[in-house]
Amino acid sequence: MVGAAGFLLVAVWFVPWEPVAGGAPDPVSARSVFTAAQIERAEEFSSAARFWSWSSLAVSLLVACWLGFGRRGRALADRTRGPQWLRVVTVVALLALIGRLATLPFAIGYRRLALDAGLSTSSWGAWALDLVKGELVAIVSTSIALAVLLTCVRRWQRSWPAIAGALLAGFVVIGSFVYPVLVEPLFNTFTPLDDGRLRDQIVAVAEREGVEIDDVLVADASRRTTTLNAYVSGFGGTKRVVLYDNLVADDVPQGEVVSVVAHELAHAKHDDVVLGTALGALGALCAGGLLGVVTDLVRRRGRPDMGDVGAVPMVLALAALATVLVAPVQNGISRQIETRADVTALRSTDAPQPFVELQRRLAIRSLADPTPPALSQWWFGSHPTVLHRVATAEAVLGPLP
Repeated sequence: MVGAAGFLLVAVWFVPWEPVAGGAPDPVSARSVFTAAQIERAEEFSSAARFWSWSSLAVSLLVACWLGFGRRGRALADRTRGPQWLRVVTVVALLALIGRLATLPFAIGYRRLALDAGLSTSSWGAWALDLVKGELVAIVSTSIALAVLLTCVRRWQRSWPAIAGALLAGFVVIGSFVYPVLVEPLFNTFTPLDDGRLRDQIVAVAEREGVEIDDVLVADASRRTTTLNAYVSGFGGTKRVVLYDNLVADDVPQGEVVSVVAHELAHAKHDDVVLGTALGALGALCAGGLLGVVTDLVRRRGRPDMGDVGAVPMVLALAALATVLVAPVQNGISRQIETRADVTALRSTDAPQPFVELQRRLAIRSLADPTPPALSQWWFGSHPTVLHRVATAEAVLGPLP
């Protein structure tokens, strides 16, 4: 109840529910931004991409539920030996391996689609290595969280939901803080943006937005993808603004690069990473309480005690289902935050044309569907569509020339 109430209060108070004065504008027409050929190609790619990703999600949930709510997962956990922490790591690793093998055909299918579309540049070996790294990071972080949970259950039989929820909330905060310096370097090499006109423009935008930046980093993303991107991660001493190296390439006008940096600096200005971390931590606190409710239910059905390693498959299955169920809330909040960053960037640069050209370039490079299915956008869309973003630019700075 504390976690849910805290989440609600933070969301109501700090999430920008009306980032555009007068309400969100209607999206512009796709034909006003893209050619018919570009729309057709994006829709064809996105339709195939949704097939692979949604199929993978469905299979992963089925496997998780089969292992978590049936006898197979418990039997697998019962065969493990050693201290509890080692058994937790072993079970998590085995379940991750089973899940990855079940969804591997869909991952390969999606990669072949990206290769055929020219969106991927890495070799199959590099792709497989990234896959392994991602799984190892997930196994380590999940094992730590589950080991903490099981220890709390065994030590505090009545108050463990509150204690475990608080510790998991702290785990979310720590994870968000160290992610830029511990996890991101596993996948990319980062170098400071070179001195020059672009850096001077970025510093000037940061000053207008009132954001202090120690450095702007460039990631070697071009060895993996042709898409353009930038992001902000971390907070406090680990806060960083990162640009893809193909975004700062010579073929991208500097005005567009400044526009995307202004958007990321807006995230830093509004402490959006801190906001997301706070909401995630409160969600973890709420999850601890919900697990307490689940514990009472499983005891009545003869399931293993929540403090036993045999409960790990069930906890992971519950987490997988919860992740999908809360996605509309999470992504709905994300879209509002992204729109506020767009509005702030537009006002700080007063340059709608580069903003629109950038959105168009990003969409064409990534083959983003300009008009995705409404349910798909509502459930899985973390950003507004390109047509909504162009409409936002017109609403903030007036009709485009």
